[in-house]
Amino acid sequence: MYQFSVAQRQKALRWLCFWHVLVIAASNYLVQFPIKFGPIDNTWGAFTYPFIFLTTDLTVRIFGSAMARKIIFMVMLPALALSYVISALFVNGQWHGFAAIGEFHSIGARIALASFTAYVVAQLLDIGVFNRLRQSKRWWAAPAAASSIGSAIDTLVFFAVAFYASSDEFMAANWPSIAVADFACKILIGACLFLPLYGVLLQYLMCKLTLLAPTHGRVNSH
Repeated sequence: MYQFSVAQRQKALRWLCFWHVLVIAASNYLVQFPIKFGPIDNTWGAFTYPFIFLTTDLTVRIFGSAMARKIIFMVMLPALALSYVISALFVNGQWHGFAAIGEFHSIGARIALASFTAYVVAQLLDIGVFNRLRQSKRWWAAPAAASSIGSAIDTLVFFAVAFYASSDEFMAANWPSIAVADFACKILIGACLFLPLYGVLLQYLMCKLTLLAPTHGRVNSH
C-alpha cells in the first residue's frame, strides 16, 4: 500500500472525480447509438462505462477503499443532474436545444434516476468485493470478480429502475432480455479489453507512484 501527502491525495481526488463525471457523461450520450455484436444488440456506451469499474478498482488498489467511496459520494449528485441534462438535450442522439432542459421529461428523469441508483449501488459493491479479494496472489482475481459482480448489479438496477412498467412499451416488455445481452457484452469486453488494461495500468502506476510517493510527512492510504 502506498503512502501519499495530503496534497497528492487531494490532487488525485479531484482528477478521479472529474474522470468519473466525464465517463458518465460520455456513456449517457453514447448509449443512444446502437451497435451489433453478431446476434447481440448493444450500444457504444458499453465500451465507455466499464472505465468506471477500471478506475474504481485501481483507486482501491493504490489509494484504499475509503478514498474510492469518497469519490462515489462526491460524484453521485453531479452524475444524477448530468444524466438528466443529457437525456433532455439529446434524444436518440439528436440535439433538442437548451430549452429542453426546462421541460420535464418523465422518461429522461427515470433514466437519470436509474443511472444514479445503478452507479452508487454497483460502485459500492465493486469496492467491497475488490477490497475483500485484493490480497489474492492472483492479480486478476480482485478486478475480475469485482467488475463482474458490479456490472451484473449495475445492469439489473439500471434496466429495472428505468424500464420496469415503463411508458415505453417496447422496453417495458423486453428490458430483461436486453439487460442480459448488455451484461454479456460487458463481460466479454471486460475480459478481452479491460482486465488486460487493468494489469498494464497497474504496473505503470506502481512504477510511477513509487517514484512520486514522498518519504517524509506521508499520509497512509488506508
